[in-house]
Amino acid sequence: MYNIIILGLTSLLTDISSEMVYPLIPLYLTAQLGATPAVVGLIEGIAESLASLLKVFSGYWSDKVGRRKPLAIAGYSSSTLGKVFLFISTSWLGVLWGRVADRFGKGIRTAPRDALIAESSNPEKLGRAYGLHRAMDTLGASIGVILGYYFLTTYRGDFRPVFLFALIPAALGVAVLFLAREQKREASLTGRPPSLNWWALDARLRAFLVVVFLFTLGNSSNQFLLLRAKNLGFSDSTVILLYLTYNLVYSLFSYPAGRVSDRLGRRSVLVAGHLAYALVYLGFAVVSHPTALWYLFGLYGLYSAFTEGVEKALVAEIAPADKKATLIGLHATLVGIGLLPASLLAGLLWNLFGPRAPFYFGSLMAALAALGLYLVLGGPRRAA
Repeated sequence: MYNIIILGLTSLLTDISSEMVYPLIPLYLTAQLGATPAVVGLIEGIAESLASLLKVFSGYWSDKVGRRKPLAIAGYSSSTLGKVFLFISTSWLGVLWGRVADRFGKGIRTAPRDALIAESSNPEKLGRAYGLHRAMDTLGASIGVILGYYFLTTYRGDFRPVFLFALIPAALGVAVLFLAREQKREASLTGRPPSLNWWALDARLRAFLVVVFLFTLGNSSNQFLLLRAKNLGFSDSTVILLYLTYNLVYSLFSYPAGRVSDRLGRRSVLVAGHLAYALVYLGFAVVSHPTALWYLFGLYGLYSAFTEGVEKALVAEIAPADKKATLIGLHATLVGIGLLPASLLAGLLWNLFGPRAPFYFGSLMAALAALGLYLVLGGPRRAA
């Protein structure tokens, strides 16, 4: 539990930093730098996908050397550097570099950190452990959004002071991570490099990864939700409050969702989460009254709470011990790779057919994913 709290505090502080700036990026790009929605999609797609390629390799290396903590520290440090690039940016290319550095760090840290959570947890309570971590992470996101709103309104729409202040919690997060205690691993797990034979993986895990990847093709960057809110007439500051609603719901329900998945099985929770996503994106497509967005952002928080931690728990409990970080990284990599075509496609659909088009497509893909997860995730209740 000690490591889970320390890792949770690190994520809390880092997400304070990240979410101070994240909801501002599409507004900064379009309003001050003159970028189009397609450019927003390009930046997010490149940053997320290129960084995500690292996740499986970072996990592989973590398994090979038997260490988690050094890679996690390097990853969180890189994300801090990304905030520096964002602060000094004067064009969308500068924002791209900042986002790439930030997501590069996430690519390095994700698999080793999540493997450390699994190794520090009771196997029967993996859902709770990941749910608690996600709850602390997202609590930090909520605090970050509140601080971003405060600084943006205080400095009357000037984005740069917000980017500067975001460096403080980022640096504190790296410092806290040094307190984590890495468990010693058996020599038999580190004596040979782990291999990754796709056909040797558990059949349910293979099917799950395929469904997740296909869903990701319709799961474009959250920044399109923020652009849609702006498109419907919300001010920059109110867009931030909408995003706060999402994070508060996400934080509130992450731990309960993890507990439910421990008791009732992963499949039920994951299917419910993807159905929530389908409804949210359908709502963003057909919404005519801006007030409805408050409810849609809240429902979107339920989707994240029901899926992110639960998916990690599912992969961690199915993966062999000597490949745990590798397979956690593979899952994250597949999700990230899909973000490039997903975000590019969303931007093009928006430009060519209007703001409703990417949300219709995302809703359809989520509904198909819910069906796919229901069909492929059978078996024992806890692993379902």
